[in-house]
Amino acid sequence: MGVHKLNPKDHLKPSDLKGISNEQIEPHFEAHYKGYVTKYNEIQEKLADKSFSDRTKANQNYSEYRELKVEETFNYMGIILHELYFGHLKPQGSPSEEFKKKVEEDFGSWEDCVAELKAAAIAFRGWAILGLDVFSGRLVINGLDAHNVYNLYGLIPLIVIDTYEHAYYVDYKNKRPPYVDAFFENINWDVVNKRFAKAMEACRALKDFIG
Repeated sequence: MGVHKLNPKDHLKPSDLKGISNEQIEPHFEAHYKGYVTKYNEIQEKLADKSFSDRTKANQNYSEYRELKVEETFNYMGIILHELYFGHLKPQGSPSEEFKKKVEEDFGSWEDCVAELKAAAIAFRGWAILGLDVFSGRLVINGLDAHNVYNLYGLIPLIVIDTYEHAYYVDYKNKRPPYVDAFFENINWDVVNKRFAKAMEACRALKDFIG
């Protein structure tokens, strides 16, 4: 079995945003995001070394294999969520009519959706996510205290807000609300619209997945 390694996606590094400084982005992207990539790759190497992660010693209380698999999920989701976050940080475009219509259908109004997403961004310690649930076909808002805690299976992320302090402490110290407001000033709606369109295609394709 080959080692599945990932490389950081440097092209996703944003700059010159509104209310989120380059000084804030630098450690966030270079240390936190790339740190997850580094640790994920280390875990893959150890999983490939059967002498290190002996499957015959797997145990639910403690085993090297269990610890590696748990931290694999944490670091991998840390990579994916950061790439989704950085990938739509560039003020551009506007929400598509199709996306706005879906938001209004599932939340009652655009304003209600934004208010709930902002509330989730304040309430959760790690992430706030607006995504499409492929099982119900509805847009839902979810929050994560950590990368691999409280995940909703089948949720395709469309808007992802990093709410850890490392995302805003340089600019706003311990004040999260102004950072959340700044985030909404920097959404690349062209990216979100493409994610939404692809998510709807996936939802239609998986309509009969459960049966």
